Amino acid sequence: MRALHTAATGMMAQELNVQVISNNIANMRTTGYKRQRAEFQDLLYEHVSRVGTQTSNQGNQLPAGIELGSGVKTVGTPRLMTQGTLVQTGKDYDVAIRGEGFFKILLPDGRTAYTRDGSFELDSQGRLVTAQGNLVQPAITIPQNAQSVAISAQGQVSATLPGQTTPTTLGQIELSMFVNKAGLQGIGDNLYLETPASGAPQNGTPNVDGFGNLQQGNLEQANVEAVSEISDLIAAQRAYEMNAKVISAADQMLQSTSQLMR
Repeated sequence: MRALHTAATGMMAQELNVQVISNNIANMRTTGYKRQRAEFQDLLYEHVSRVGTQTSNQGNQLPAGIELGSGVKTVGTPRLMTQGTLVQTGKDYDVAIRGEGFFKILLPDGRTAYTRDGSFELDSQGRLVTAQGNLVQPAITIPQNAQSVAISAQGQVSATLPGQTTPTTLGQIELSMFVNKAGLQGIGDNLYLETPASGAPQNGTPNVDGFGNLQQGNLEQANVEAVSEISDLIAAQRAYEMNAKVISAADQMLQSTSQLMR
């Protein structure tokens, strides 16, 4: 019976939907995390009677045909790249982006990754790195004896060195923007990779030409809303249950048919 297969596709779709929602909830406290949303489309139709088919020699046409759908499919789980709330940490090397843009990160294999997670640290050489030890690009080195490290809204990193009264510029943080941010590929560790769908990165200076500004001593929180996720979870659970009911009803109908044949 067709209904068994159709309802099964609905159950599989809602199972995936719950998986996406559970990942969003699990990352509610992940710095810079962007929530995902499952998107669905209906499957192919069997046209038993096509709409517009001629029904008589006088040119009469069917105003509505008979179309039997075959279920649902998942077409994507795009990320919603809306701004997360900024939370003050007071740490010198915590930097949040307020607005558009991603930090550029150099991976060990030479590829460039992108992130909204600005919880940076210093490595043994005084270079600005991520929590995994990957270098921030362009590379910025903080002298060991540097005092009062400051990161401006435009991404200029400066510090006061011993014997000097004027801050010394140490480097410039750059940001990257993409035509299609949702087209970035997530690889874990709060990192994304460029893809053909995202387009090539457009590099620039923070707070200039549409790029967001930087906020030192702050971090961007995940854009996950607990109430919204729980509501979506309940709706997905109910949709799963209703599809299961359809399978149960189809099974009872098949059982009644088989009993008639005895």
